[in-house]
Amino acid sequence: MINQKTTAVRLIPVIGKGVGEMVDFGGLLGYAPIIPVNKFGCDEFVNRRGRIPAPVHSFKN
Repeated sequence: MINQKTTAVRLIPVIGKGVGEMVDFGGLLGYAPIIPVNKFGCDEFVNRRGRIPAPVHSFKN
């Protein structure tokens, strides 16, 4: 959380490139490095019926 806002990323699959290489999307989209993606799943958490609680906002004044 940054400035009380959640952050997000966009994962764009790039075929033919490997980890550490750069890809240029052109124009305003710019360029980005290819980074590794976590290969672990969340199956165990989901199968245990884990729940993620909503954020608590009552601590603010």
